[in-house]
This record gives sequence, C-alpha cells and structure tokens, in this order.
Amino acid sequence: MTDWEQTTCETNGINIHCTRTGGNKPPLILLHGLMTNGLCWTSLANVLQKEYDVIMPDARGHGSSSAPDYGYRYEDHANDVAGLINALRLPPPILLGHSMGGMTAAVVASRKPNLLRGLILADPTFLSPKVQREVRDSDVAEQHRKVLNMSLDEVIAEARRRHPNRAIETLELFARARLQTSMSAFDVLTPPNPDYKQLVSKIDVPSLLVFGDKGVVSSCVAEELQRLNPKFQAEQIREAGHVLHLDQPERFTGVVRSFLRSIDTLAEF
Repeated sequence: MTDWEQTTCETNGINIHCTRTGGNKPPLILLHGLMTNGLCWTSLANVLQKEYDVIMPDARGHGSSSAPDYGYRYEDHANDVAGLINALRLPPPILLGHSMGGMTAAVVASRKPNLLRGLILADPTFLSPKVQREVRDSDVAEQHRKVLNMSLDEVIAEARRRHPNRAIETLELFARARLQTSMSAFDVLTPPNPDYKQLVSKIDVPSLLVFGDKGVVSSCVAEELQRLNPKFQAEQIREAGHVLHLDQPERFTGVVRSFLRSIDTLAEF
C-alpha cells in the first residue's frame, strides 16, 4: 500500500479524494458504504491490484473528501462518481459498490450507461419505503454523534468487542473511517431512495448482485431483479450479513474475481 497514489479531484464544486493502486491496467472503482471510506477496501485492492488499476474514492462527507452542509442524495453521490471518472480521464471502468456505494453505483449505471463496462453491487441499500422510514427514524445518526466524541482507541476497542475475530488492522481502518464521517453524510438516509427496480431495469452493462443470507437484499428481491433484467446476475454468499466482504472475505473475493474475468473475456471477442 505504501506506493499507492493519493489524489484529489475537483468535481461538482467539491473535492473528492481517492486512493489509487495505479498502473496501465483496466480501471476498477470501489465505492464504500456509509461510515466507511475508500481505504476500507484495502484487502480487496491488495488482491486485485495486479490485474486492475483499483481506484478507491472517499464519498462526500467521508474520509478526506469535502463535507458540504448539503447535497447527500444518491443523485449527488452518483454525479460525484461520474465527475471523478471524467476528471481522471478513465476509459469505461468497472464499478463495484457496497451498501450506500451499491445504490450509488446502480444510479450511475442506469443513468450513464456509456460510462461503464461492468457493475458489481454488494448488498446495496435496495430498501422498501417502509424500511427506509424505519432506518431514518432509528438512532443510527445519534449513535454516530456519540462515536465522534470518542477517541480512536475507544472506537477500536468497541469494534473489537463486537467483532473479536476480525483482524486488528481491519478494525483500525474502519474505526478511523468512522471518525472521519461527518454528520451531514447521514442525510443520505432521508427517504425516498431511488426506485431500485426502475434502476435495475435500465442497466445495460454486465451486472452482478452479490448478497448474503443475513443482509439487506433477500433471495426474493434478487430473483425479481433478474426477471426485470436478463443481464443482471445474482449470487448469494451463505453465512454472511450486510458487510459480506468482511464476514466472508475469501468467498466474496472469489465471486468478484470470477465475474471480473468474465467481463474481460467478453471484451476479447
């Protein structure tokens, strides 16, 4: 990681910071979820950097990117991603997003299809209106406000108590990211979210939905989305919750690599 590039791009009136593995390789952009940042993809980037130029942006309100007082709708996040692709002058990248980043990636793919060559959604926030309201009305933002008054060591200790089997390096990465998340970022939880069924029906690039058996997206939703769009593949990872790339990292990485290779094979024809 020591030779990874740190760069900042100006787009949509703000600065988006990203970490980039670099090299003359196909670009792969990894979008994180709420309360994390680009570096939380470090483990996956370490595996994929030999084959891809892995680009890990910090979403607005997260990490080292700007934290404006407003502008946290999914459309704003999607416009930031499109602006980043243009600012970096990338050929069409593959876009992978988790949770909030997954919904953002779906918005980008549905509205700017020529911008991408592939899409991976890792348990995106495809929530019913009822669940959206429940999340908004929960204490998740208030809990984060309390975390911002804690030290890094305290946040790590709490994370270690909840996830004793995770590597301390991972816990520290996520703890630092948590402390770099602004309160404004929680505006993304304000309903309504984009209609995910409409988004998926419009996606016109090879796409993969990866979901766990204890996460946000259910098997029924995955099957419905596949009926809506024949280009939409789905794969479930057992014994995994919402953060499936931490719950089952080897299985997640295997599924992602297999799909990426299928896209590369298509490009050869």
